[in-house]
Order: sequence, then structure tokens, then C-alpha cells
Amino acid sequence: MNTQDLMDSALKLAGLTEMPEDCEITVPGENIKRVLMGVDMDTPELLLAKQLGYDCVVSHHPRNTGDNDNKLGLFLHAHIAKLEALGVPANRTQKRIEERREELSYAFNVANSRRSESAAKLLNMPFISMHTPADMISEVTVQKHLDAKFAGKSLVKLQEVVEALEEISEYKNSARKPIIRVGSKESYAGKIYVLMAGLTGPGPDILKEYFEAGVGTLVLMHIPEKDAKAVKEQKIGNVVIAGHMPSDSVGLNKIAQKWRESGIEVTIMSGIVE
Repeated sequence: MNTQDLMDSALKLAGLTEMPEDCEITVPGENIKRVLMGVDMDTPELLLAKQLGYDCVVSHHPRNTGDNDNKLGLFLHAHIAKLEALGVPANRTQKRIEERREELSYAFNVANSRRSESAAKLLNMPFISMHTPADMISEVTVQKHLDAKFAGKSLVKLQEVVEALEEISEYKNSARKPIIRVGSKESYAGKIYVLMAGLTGPGPDILKEYFEAGVGTLVLMHIPEKDAKAVKEQKIGNVVIAGHMPSDSVGLNKIAQKWRESGIEVTIMSGIVE
């Protein structure tokens, strides 16, 4: 397989026909048999892969996303379709997105976005990143698990949601367990909605749109403290944080398994939980 084959396999598994902006074949390569894969792969991991004789390095978190504000807008626009399905008009979500995009542009603008790329090229190490595909797989996998767990059951409490998440091996084996950030163990969950794909957190105003559309509990990978405080002040919904590394791992492990079935040796590291 080559780097394009690896990427195409991951895209297909996620149900995508085109490569999202947060995926990249930074350094292409052919005849790949051994892959070193992690959540965050930078110059040290590239050097390690070179020393250990790997043919390709795969990073989950993208190294070049955020080079311009257009990319940020593309990811945030995914919330338009999600919220439309819940009954929220597209124009309303669009206004929220513009506010969030401007806020995020300040953070992304200062990033050293070509650091890993330059190292990979100097080492002549095939290097790819794939973010959205793994996150989409995680989102669907966790949503299906929770839907099946609580099918036909009313008045589910947040503690039950946390316990259900820990039935998934990546959460069970993680050093950081799922945690309730907004609400309490005894709070009723209501409609549970898993929101994990989309590059980064959408911010409290967009989260509020989900709650006002009928979602009772959002299951997220992570949330900044200031956003959690803002959601608490809204007093309309709950937030359960599943965990960043284990949530990323759900999708990454499925991609790694798919590659292994094709005869590729995949070694996982740098945050991936089995």
C-alpha cells in the first residue's frame, strides 16, 4: 500500500468520499508495510520512526490546519447540517458560526503549522494526518452504543451515561475517565447527543442551539472551563466529557484494524488507548 491507499481506506471507513481539510498526505510514500500511529506525532516521533525502521508516520491531530480562516469556517459549518436535522434554521446557526470562527482565528493564527512537515521532509519519512475521519467514526460508534444501551428506557441519569461509556474499552482502559462537567450524577440526561467531529469545540453559543433544539445531554470529547461555566449559566442542558485521548482512540483503533486486515503492521503510541 501507499500513503494514498491508507488515506482512502480511512475515508471509506468513515463514509467519506473526499479528503477533509484537516487531513493531509504531507510526505507521500510507496510500499508501506510498517506504520507508526499516534494522536500527536511531531519531530521526536518522526525521528523514532526513522530509527526503528517504520515506513510511514500517521498523526491524528493535523499539523497544518488553521493556516487560514477559511478552513476554520468549513469545519464549523458542519454544525449547520447537524442542527438543521434537529430543527434549527441554517441562518441562525450561520450567525453563531461567524462569531466562533473569529474567536478561533486568534488562536490558530499563532501556530507553527509547518514544523512537523519540515522535519518529515528532511527525514524523507512518509507522513500523513487524518483527523475528521477518525472523529466521525468515534462519534457514530459512541452514539450507537448509547442508543442501544438506553433504548426504551426513560429518565436515564448522567451517572448511567458515564457508566455506559466505560463499557467501551478505550474509556475503560484510559487513565482519564468520563466525567460530568455540567449537571450532576442524579441529573436526568434527556436526549443524548454525541458530538465529537468538527476540528474543535464549537463554543457555548452553538452548544446552546443543540440544547434549545431538544438535546438534553451533549457527550463531548473535551470542553474549556470557560465554556463549561457558560453552559452552566444557560441552565438548560448537561455536558458529559467522554475524554479526549480515549475518544480519539475509538476511531483510530478501527482505522488501524482495517489497515492490519490489509497486511499492514501498525504500532500505536502517543495517546492511543486500546
